[in-house]
Amino acid sequence: MKRSGIISIIITCVILAVVIGGFAFYLGHRSRTGGEEAVESTVVQKVLQKDLARNYPPTPKEVVKYFAEITKCFYNEEYSEDELEKLAVQIQGLYDEELIANKSQEEYLQDLRAEIASMKESKSTIHSYEVSASTDVVYFTEKDASCARLYCNFYVKQGAGNVPSLEQFILRQDAEGHWKILGWDLVEE
Repeated sequence: MKRSGIISIIITCVILAVVIGGFAFYLGHRSRTGGEEAVESTVVQKVLQKDLARNYPPTPKEVVKYFAEITKCFYNEEYSEDELEKLAVQIQGLYDEELIANKSQEEYLQDLRAEIASMKESKSTIHSYEVSASTDVVYFTEKDASCARLYCNFYVKQGAGNVPSLEQFILRQDAEGHWKILGWDLVEE
């Protein structure tokens, strides 16, 4: 009888330990997943997640593609004033120092807000864009600097149709080897 009493105490202790451990696991797991509901990131938040200091686009084509993604956010998405300013800083991270020096930050933001308001007033959005193929990028040297020329066709949705807007981009390589946008211009057909 003594032996069966000891065995039943051991079995009871093991069962109790399993129940307590399982309950503790359940509570710990429930509080972690219950408090961290999956929050869907907006397009703007996804674009802003790119860390240019650690992961700068490696080619002129990739720089212009990222520029186009930010531009789509400006004209197509809803965002806070804080997010607008962060998008402005992010896109300026793609600009050559010479381009940035043309305007103060306040002037740049003021012009950007006016341009966005104009697009929204005309009910225009950027439907899509198409960047030149890598083989169509023209590389050249000017004033001892490596430069690149390529095109991006923005398809602007106005009313029922899409109007193409072809832009020519000039990029220059900086001292760190990053391709920076020196300027862009609308190509008249």
